[in-house]
Amino acid sequence: QVRLVESGGGLVQAGGSLRLSCAASGRTFDSYAMAWFRQAPGKERESVARINWSGDSTDYADAVKGRFTISRDNAKNTMYLQMNSLKPEDTAVYYCAALRGVWVQGSVRYWGQGTQVTVSS
Repeated sequence: QVRLVESGGGLVQAGGSLRLSCAASGRTFDSYAMAWFRQAPGKERESVARINWSGDSTDYADAVKGRFTISRDNAKNTMYLQMNSLKPEDTAVYYCAALRGVWVQGSVRYWGQGTQVTVSS
């Protein structure tokens, strides 16, 4: 079992930046690829960014390429999402997820509880 806890969400103006963190419990953090998802009101949950077990392979949704950066620190059992040049359409609840396996293609095995990001225009 892996417990995931997100932090760092909040209210920011368009063009601003936020950094989300996801702290994982347990000693097997580097056994999982990880990902950030988001869900806006009335919309389906979507994958935003993914990272493999070692951090040297990443994948991004087209909507965030060039603006968001996913990273991880296996020594700290923590994953990050640096979000720059935020837009109102980035407003959503952001979820941390641990994927099945070590590669970015895996399905979600564990979810965090989510953190709200609101971007004002």
